Amino acid sequence: MQAAPYRPGPLAWTVIILAVAALAIGFLSRTWTEVLWFSQLGFARVLWTQWIAAGALFVVGFLLMLGAVSGAMRSAYRAREIDLPRDEAARNLEAYRTAVEPLRRPLMWVVPAVLALFASAWELAPRWQEVLLAVSSQSFGVSDPEFGHDVSFYVFILPVLTTAVAYLSRIVLFSAIASVAVHYLYGGISVARSPHFTRPARIHLAVFLALYSLLRGAGYWLSRYEALYASGTKFDGAGYTAVHASIPADAILAAISAVIAVMFLLSVRSSSWRLPVTGVVVMVVSALLIGTGYPLVIQRFVVDPNAQRQEAEYIDRNIQATLAAYGLEGIEVTPYDAATTAQAGQLKEDAESTTSIRLLDPNLVSPTFRQLQQNKQYYSFAGSLNVDRYEIDGASRDTVIAVRELNLDGLDAGQRTWINEHTVYTHGYGVVTAYGNTVASGGYPSFWEGGIPSTGDLGEYEPRIYFGQASPSYSIVGGDDGGNPRELDYPDDASASGQVNTTFAGNGGPDVSNPWNRLLYAVRFQEMNILFSTEVRDGSQILYDRDPAERVRKVAPWLTLDGNPYPAVVDHDDDPATPKRVVWVLDGYTTTNSYPYSQHESLETVMASADGQPYLLGAPAESNYVRNSVKAVVDAYDGSVTLYEWDETDPVLSAWEAVFPGSVTPMSEMSADLMSHMRYPEDLFKVQRTIMASYHVTDADEFYSGGDFWKVPDDPTTSHEDTQDPYYLTLQMPDQDSASFSLSSVYIIGGNTDRNVLTGFIAVDSETSSGQSGVRNPDYGRIRLLELPRSSNVAGPGQVQNNFDSNAAVSQVLNLLSQQGSEVIKGNLLTLPVGGGLLYVQPVYVQSSSDTKYPLLRKVLVYFGNQVGFADTLSEALDQVFGGDSGATTGEEAVDGDAGAANGTSEAVEEGDGASAAPTGEATAPAPAPSVTAAPAVPGSGNPQADLSTALADAQAAMADADTALTAGDWAAYGEAQKRLNEAINRAVAAQEQINNQG
Repeated sequence: MQAAPYRPGPLAWTVIILAVAALAIGFLSRTWTEVLWFSQLGFARVLWTQWIAAGALFVVGFLLMLGAVSGAMRSAYRAREIDLPRDEAARNLEAYRTAVEPLRRPLMWVVPAVLALFASAWELAPRWQEVLLAVSSQSFGVSDPEFGHDVSFYVFILPVLTTAVAYLSRIVLFSAIASVAVHYLYGGISVARSPHFTRPARIHLAVFLALYSLLRGAGYWLSRYEALYASGTKFDGAGYTAVHASIPADAILAAISAVIAVMFLLSVRSSSWRLPVTGVVVMVVSALLIGTGYPLVIQRFVVDPNAQRQEAEYIDRNIQATLAAYGLEGIEVTPYDAATTAQAGQLKEDAESTTSIRLLDPNLVSPTFRQLQQNKQYYSFAGSLNVDRYEIDGASRDTVIAVRELNLDGLDAGQRTWINEHTVYTHGYGVVTAYGNTVASGGYPSFWEGGIPSTGDLGEYEPRIYFGQASPSYSIVGGDDGGNPRELDYPDDASASGQVNTTFAGNGGPDVSNPWNRLLYAVRFQEMNILFSTEVRDGSQILYDRDPAERVRKVAPWLTLDGNPYPAVVDHDDDPATPKRVVWVLDGYTTTNSYPYSQHESLETVMASADGQPYLLGAPAESNYVRNSVKAVVDAYDGSVTLYEWDETDPVLSAWEAVFPGSVTPMSEMSADLMSHMRYPEDLFKVQRTIMASYHVTDADEFYSGGDFWKVPDDPTTSHEDTQDPYYLTLQMPDQDSASFSLSSVYIIGGNTDRNVLTGFIAVDSETSSGQSGVRNPDYGRIRLLELPRSSNVAGPGQVQNNFDSNAAVSQVLNLLSQQGSEVIKGNLLTLPVGGGLLYVQPVYVQSSSDTKYPLLRKVLVYFGNQVGFADTLSEALDQVFGGDSGATTGEEAVDGDAGAANGTSEAVEEGDGASAAPTGEATAPAPAPSVTAAPAVPGSGNPQADLSTALADAQAAMADADTALTAGDWAAYGEAQKRLNEAINRAVAAQEQINNQG
């Protein structure tokens, strides 16, 4: 009696339906929410294009692999010979066949499907960018020097051809293996005693081997082109050996592969494998002799003994291609015999440069900004701030700017509820700006915009920061608040509740009014409160993926992105009546690794920050072509993303614009105010300066010898072996008519040496403003290189830092400042080409070594020629070096800082109050060792040790009083304490000198 078939009951059907629904909702919570996110931003086409492209490649690859492998297995099965087993091996196979037979039909689909699934998902679908670029390829207008093909062939077409050949080879290989397995299982191939192939098995195998030989030949042929961007030991690209041995060898091997394919096909008519086996032997021998041996012989006996002469042509190709690929063709190289003698009035002609010397180190002063401008514990600033420039009342201000972002970690544990974290604390508030070239009394930043509500010289702007680098993972904002706003806007003592609330009024995220969207987002964020909370109202929006870099990465997956955006307050439409907006600006790069003859660099390594942390998102392992093709702008209020075309000549960008039409906005639509806040990207400049360390040598013979190669110096202010960061400064190069906002760096002697001598100074014009909407300054991106004489002994940053640290007068003061619970921090060591030489400037900060820590500028170090200046102000330090009167105008004289603004009070310390006294006197004449003017004598008790102890105690008391006055906002008391601190330091320095003289 046959058992009745099993039929699921109601419970089983319920479980099945619920499981399917759960899977569907889980899938849609990851996919449909992405559609909503992209649609809200206006980039839905980007999402659908990449999904369709990747899906199409997956389907094509899956069907090809499935059809080929399954077809091979079925063809082998149909060609089986049915016979009785005649020996032990045949009987064993019969047992296997009997076991496999019930599963044969499913296996012939499942095995190919699994292979096709993994092969297409891992190897083909991720290549969607390559395929779309090939379809939309654009001409570079430059031909390679070996084959004469346009560079676009290597950048756009060749990667797709190599991918296609590789995938087809894998299909043929898997199909051949599957066919052989089936033939073996059903007796078509036997190796029990002597190899035996049935005719169908031989035909199948011959066809697969012929196809594989043809594809192998295609691989050899394409490798000829790949040699043009292969990495080498001395230089990248095809050298003498590759051009005269490897490339011809690959062509010969490709021809041999085609002949062998014909041999395999001809073997079908005979019962012998002799002909194709002979061909395979010839192929292997040829690959060893022609493909490997011949190039080795040419390299060893022709190139190595005469390398400089033989490689000269190809080194020149590498030099020209590298300069073109990295945008360095138009660099201006000027010999610069730097003066090393300091004279009075020497800096008079460099007023524009000296006025803008930045004393506020953006990498150090974030703790000071937090102490003075954080306002509440739930706000904070980034650990490293940014440098920009603003035109206020017709004058340009080099500025250190910070965004006051939300910091939920500042809340107490009792405040960390879902309602607070996702519906109340939703945004940061305002920006804080300080002059970069001066400080207020006591070494505090001289703020010109700050406080809550924001006040200062920026004028009216939208201060709410809903999208930033520290924004919560998601917030639910906006909607009908019934006249009762719930989002905390800012604290306000005048309000009865102690705070002012607001309701988001922008279009910043997908709507979560309807239950379906709420359900999907509840599943996505694994939070049921989204589904049931009454705080999710009609018209509410959910803001997520709020980091500016992450937003741009999603809408422009084809860009390599600067992961460290900088903020700017701009007028989007150049309408003075419209409030300005806070925006985040990111640099987007197009790259390739296949530009013929160009040198490869690891962008992620070269562009890493001073602490070694990578800044880039989506950076390839190596690249040999890079362009800053896009400036991405993210609105800090509504999160809208605009991709502005920045390099209209870049063929890679043009290709992507064809792939994603409408996603990139023309530069002509950029407002004049926004244009003025663009700048030359630091990341790109790091790559270019690394390239120019070697490629300033354009003679092939000199390049081969490498004797004049340079290197970027390590940062002397850190204990890590990290290269010195370039610095944004307003400076005037020797051939410039006026100063401009620039990005600069220096070079020292290269090679394996610890000699820290300056060899070059490089700067790029970073000024973008032309005063017109959509028009960039024509001098933007102009790179100038000052090349010092080879016999020059101008000190490099390492030497200068050593001279500062070892100077007796400097070390005395710094040692005193570092006592009594204080810590001395040395700021960025800046280099400027002024006075016919090279001037070094370094701010010196002091902070407490325990409890509340925030650095304040106390001293300034200056170095020129062989002279050291050390004083409380830059002007005084310069005068010490340049004969008592440098002739320079500095930021202290050009800007009237206001320390009172630091705490939002109108009561400011008078300029000069509380500033510690500077060493005075005439600068000494040039000497073999660096010199600094000593501190003035201060009357004492006659017991230097007692005087030192008393002075240190008085200094400690003055510092404590200053901190107490600052906390209380008592600026008069603060100024008086600073004066006492100044006097105590002077007495301590004098006492220490007397002790040293007595010893």
